[in-house]
Parts: sequence; C-alpha cells; structure tokens
Amino acid sequence: MSNLPKIAWIGLGIMGSPMAENLIKAGYQVSGFTLEADKLQRLAAAGGTAAGSIAEAVKDADVVITMVPASPQVEAIAYGPDGILDNTKRGALLIDMSSITPQTSIDLAKAAGAKGIRVLDAPVSGGEAGAIEAVLSIMVGGEQADFDTAKPVLDALGKTIVLCGPHGSGQTVKAANQLIVAVNIQACAEAVVFLEKSGVDLNAALDVLNGGLAGSTVLTRKKDNFKNRDFAPGFRIDLHHKDMGIVTDAARTVGAALPVGAVVASLVASLRAQGDGNLDHSALLRGVERLSGHTTES
Repeated sequence: MSNLPKIAWIGLGIMGSPMAENLIKAGYQVSGFTLEADKLQRLAAAGGTAAGSIAEAVKDADVVITMVPASPQVEAIAYGPDGILDNTKRGALLIDMSSITPQTSIDLAKAAGAKGIRVLDAPVSGGEAGAIEAVLSIMVGGEQADFDTAKPVLDALGKTIVLCGPHGSGQTVKAANQLIVAVNIQACAEAVVFLEKSGVDLNAALDVLNGGLAGSTVLTRKKDNFKNRDFAPGFRIDLHHKDMGIVTDAARTVGAALPVGAVVASLVASLRAQGDGNLDHSALLRGVERLSGHTTES
C-alpha cells in the first residue's frame, strides 16, 4: 500500500484533468468528481477512481483539491450538506486551485477551520500546456505548516511553487498575474496586426522579437495561435474576463490605479460581448483586427 496521502479531486476541466492525471502518474490514489461523465471516464482510464458525488470523492481523502471556474462554483462545492466541508474528515487539507476572489478564499479558510479542515488557496498560471507538462507556477496563500504538507503534492503539478502570504494572498498574486498576461497578449496582438499590415514576414518578426527584450512566455506560448489564428481554448476569454473583474475590483479596494489594465479589461469584455467568450484569450487578436479593418475571420 502507498504511504502517499489519498487525493480527492473536484473539477476535471481543461486544467483539472491533466493535473489530476499527473498526480496519478506520481503514484497518488486519486478519487475524482465532476459534472461531465466523459471527464470521469477519462480519469478512470488514467488510473483514478470516478466518484458519484462530492461526498463520495472526499470521504477518505487526506487532501482535497478543487479546480473550478469561479467563486460561485467554489462556494457551491464547498458548502451545504453535500459539499466538501460537511463530508471531509477533520485534519484533512483542502487546496483550492481555482482562480477566485481573495475574500472568497479567506471566508472559505475560516469556515473550514471551524470544522477542523486546513485550507490553502493555490491558483496556478501556465495554461493547459503548463498543466499537461506539470510546469505550472503555483502561488499559495495560507499557513507555512500546511504549505509544507502540500509541497510534495504541488511538486507533481508545477515547477515554481511559492507561499505568498496568509489566506487570500495566492489569489491576490494570481490576479496580478492575470493583469500582466492580458496586457501582454493585447500588446502582442497589436504588434501582430501592425506587422502584417506593414507587409513584414510575421514568422521572422516574431522569432526575432521573442529573442530580445520583447520576448515573453506569453509570446512563446501564443505565437502559433496568432500566426495560425488557432483560438481553440487553452484559457477561455470568459475566464479571463472573470479574472480581470477580480483584479480591477481588488485594485479599487486597495487604492491601486490600473490605467492600462482597465483598458484591456474593457477590450476583453468587448470580445466576450461579440460572442468570442469560448475562444482562447489569444483571440484578443480578433478585436485588434476588427478595430484595424484587417480581419481574417471566415
């Protein structure tokens, strides 16, 4: 029998499925639950156990990991008689890897603590590719002792894993991450349209730009999306819209100005309003094309 902690995984979407599978590959027993039957079948095929409910998934777990879209979904799976807090054993560790508001994480930690359940907020950056390759950046909020307990588990999921402060701190850092990523994608998208309208070889231009100070992980990960107009979702515009709402609201609360971030948040919202919410966030390029009268849309 394995001495590794038993894992329950709730939420097997674009990010959650490959992350849970990486834990299985690392030797962990993983019981999972999600609303999509095909995702449960995928987990079982990878060697995990498909549970019929949250309660069934978490009942024997030493560590419960959640990866769902937003604060309402976290609250829905955590609270109530069928939720995580009422069905997880005392002393277990709940690691919420969703990207939600810092206050939601703080409230969850308080409610869980009253039931003897420890909590970390541990949102991630790196997208679907980072999840598959287990090279995610994981920003964590919570207690040092709980972080130390979680670290071996998180090591199977990511490469850069940092305790950023008390509960909610991981979410605050993730909000900053999403601000930087959105602004970076927007800048890259504007550069692509500028280059194309100028008649420059786009492949050559992006290669040389990515080798200099303008280079970034965003450009490395997304340049093929831009060149091929491939906007299959790795991280959907809908979710980045949610995250930009989190960062602009949190910045307002602490009195931080986000002049460029506010503009990009509006551009993300505009793209979503035009029906592109299910596309990858690299589809910000479509918005620039529309504004420039230079579109490759079918």
